[in-house]
Amino acid sequence: MVPLTLNLCLFFTAVASAQALRHARNHQNTVPLPTLLPPASFLAPIVSRTPRRLSKVEALRSLRSSGGASHIALLVGAQHDYEYLTNVTVGGQSFSVVVDTGSSDTWLAEKGFACSNLTGHPEPASTCAFGTHGFDSHLSRSYQKLPDSVFSIEYGDGEFLSGSVAFDTVTVGGLKVTHQEIGLVSSAAWVGDGISTGLLGLAYPALTSVKSKSHGVQMPYNPFFFNAVKQKSVAHPYFSLALNRGTEAGKHTSGIDPHLGFLAFGGIAPVPVAATAATVPVQAFTAGDRAPGTGPGTAFFFYAVDVQRYVFPHSAGVSTASNTTIIDSGTTLNLVPGAVAQAYNTGWGNVSWHDGLYYVDCDARAPPFAVVLGGATFTVDPRDQVIPVEADANGKPQCISGTQDGGPEVEGNVFILGDVFLHNVVVTFDIQKNRITFTQRENY
Repeated sequence: MVPLTLNLCLFFTAVASAQALRHARNHQNTVPLPTLLPPASFLAPIVSRTPRRLSKVEALRSLRSSGGASHIALLVGAQHDYEYLTNVTVGGQSFSVVVDTGSSDTWLAEKGFACSNLTGHPEPASTCAFGTHGFDSHLSRSYQKLPDSVFSIEYGDGEFLSGSVAFDTVTVGGLKVTHQEIGLVSSAAWVGDGISTGLLGLAYPALTSVKSKSHGVQMPYNPFFFNAVKQKSVAHPYFSLALNRGTEAGKHTSGIDPHLGFLAFGGIAPVPVAATAATVPVQAFTAGDRAPGTGPGTAFFFYAVDVQRYVFPHSAGVSTASNTTIIDSGTTLNLVPGAVAQAYNTGWGNVSWHDGLYYVDCDARAPPFAVVLGGATFTVDPRDQVIPVEADANGKPQCISGTQDGGPEVEGNVFILGDVFLHNVVVTFDIQKNRITFTQRENY
């Protein structure tokens, strides 16, 4: 059993800038459901394996204290099924990367990168635990460096990534994008998983992390799928996620579990679904200082939606509406308003609160839990609410609730529906009309 790893990934890249974003309310709670989402037609199996990344507990604490597709990539996870990876090919070289709807950059470690620990002391490259030696620009015929630019991300727990920016050809699940901007990490303080070498970000251009080296201003660019649509490489402006919870045995081993879902481009992922569905608008933000030089206005950053309510035993007595909730495949947990988390977790019976988390018995059955979006109620399987973490000092297994305290519901705070929720729905993102379709999955 490895230490607690909550897969909050690059969503926290933008936490430091969250105070510069003000929610620009879209009062339209639902939009007409598309009459037909095209089905998937291309499938790429994942051949990589990964244990879970280690280091996002401190990032969580930092957040709380801050106030039918035409191309598919099969997803895979390991080490408790907390992380979802897919294969990408960049400049003819293959890598396993984390799939993340809560961030926008596609980045890879670069061959010859310098590794340091979280205090900045130099360490061997193996300490950063990337899955390969990194991207080698000399092996790519399509590589082109972007001058006067820098890729840089810092985390609240001391991790950082920095390096150069380049263009290259990127392929995911058969979907090919040419001249795609990517970050190449030449310096890192990183607690890796030994398998993944980077990340595939799927959120909006305004959330990208490239700056001018000479002026220090942000240089937004089109992430992978936005470029795919622009280049007309895909027939429809949809990408879709169906994340499987994996097997029970997979939660307690570090081996590969190769059929954990799909990342689908151009339509809905190919899994059995129920009749319950709703389409809701993505919520925009006032950009403030997030996009220098553009002036005030609204922009899309995350895939943020308004949750109408959470439903669980005795929820009628609790205010459960939750605005500014991000749909984030790079986060394991549901991070909901504190009052909602407290009311829900009291229903476990034997529950304890310490280290900022609700701990539950590993053999307990979770109380019922559902999320109301666009007037439709989406249920969460109780199996997804029991999350194994590290053993205690006596070697006894420990588990936490899948629905945790994301802080108070105040201006500037954001909440997350992570993999605990996403295991139960197919989520289809329309990046042109800025809306998301949720479809309840059949039991599996």
